[in-house]
Amino acid sequence: MCDTNGTGQSVMEMSHRSKDFKPIIEKTESLLRELMGIPANYKVLFLQGGASLQFAMVPLNLAVGEKAAGEKAAGEGAGGGKKAAYIDTGVWADKAAKEAAKFTGVEVRASSGDKAYTCVPDAPSPEPGDAYYHITLNNTIVGTKWAHIPDTGNVPLVSDISSCILSEPLDVSKFGILYAGAQKNLGPAGTTVVIIREDLIGHAPAWVPAMLRYDIHAGEASMYNTPPCYGIYMIGLVLEWLKNLGGVPVIAKMNQEKAGLLYQYLENSKLFYSPVEKPFRSLMNIPFAARAEDPEKRTELENRFVKEAAAAGLVNLAGHRLVGGMRASIYNAMPLEGVQALIRFMEQFQRG
Repeated sequence: MCDTNGTGQSVMEMSHRSKDFKPIIEKTESLLRELMGIPANYKVLFLQGGASLQFAMVPLNLAVGEKAAGEKAAGEGAGGGKKAAYIDTGVWADKAAKEAAKFTGVEVRASSGDKAYTCVPDAPSPEPGDAYYHITLNNTIVGTKWAHIPDTGNVPLVSDISSCILSEPLDVSKFGILYAGAQKNLGPAGTTVVIIREDLIGHAPAWVPAMLRYDIHAGEASMYNTPPCYGIYMIGLVLEWLKNLGGVPVIAKMNQEKAGLLYQYLENSKLFYSPVEKPFRSLMNIPFAARAEDPEKRTELENRFVKEAAAAGLVNLAGHRLVGGMRASIYNAMPLEGVQALIRFMEQFQRG
């Protein structure tokens, strides 16, 4: 915090272009490449704005035309660009599609919205002329994940992996772009990681602002402007921890054990259940609800559970405001003991 590597400075005080910070960002990138198996023909960018800014940067760099945003002919997306394919699997996938539609033509090719997002729909093949094909690999609010990565052929596959990055092995080569906000499995909020195949860099038209261009950030090694230096340093520490633990295969086994234990309890519980279809259950986010035919009774039970759980030291168990119920987020940093403590409390609550 106060003295990094004997420099007498905090990372927060260093110039991002100094000889003291350069090895920090280089080490962080090297560790991420090693742990994820990132091929040499991919760039790693450390940006800001969260995954939400990537909802705009992706179409601006892959799908828009030379016209300025808002100038379009009949049948064109904003900016005169190509169409982009999206699969709707929940709130964040929907937000990504709606943001992209401000800049280019968007087609939602499949959705599980009619099933309350309790599953992931079959992914249709891309169409000729698609600029890219977008999925949200793990859906935090509804607790689903893609069971299989769709094969999109020559159409770049783009995915938001904010809530599942480094939770289990992932073949980066199947994707054109991966992006993730840091705050789930990487480090503190404020840093966004973008992993982009080199052939997808440099296609943004001249009117796209510099800060929203992948070519600008890649050309300046993530230092076109001052990056989130301390966040990058913290990510490096988390990656060191994960490497020393044994890497992604080891954390994946731990995550499977944690999730398996909680799902098994839910399967056997008389009071609680998981609303998510089994093939699509997330390892990271496990929503659950109380069994009660009367909606008011169910809401009263769930509210009491969340309140009493917090009093017992089990916090942040309320479901998202859009879906209600309860949700346990068991990211990489959550130990098995935390899941076991939750199950013990659920058993106690069920006994009344």
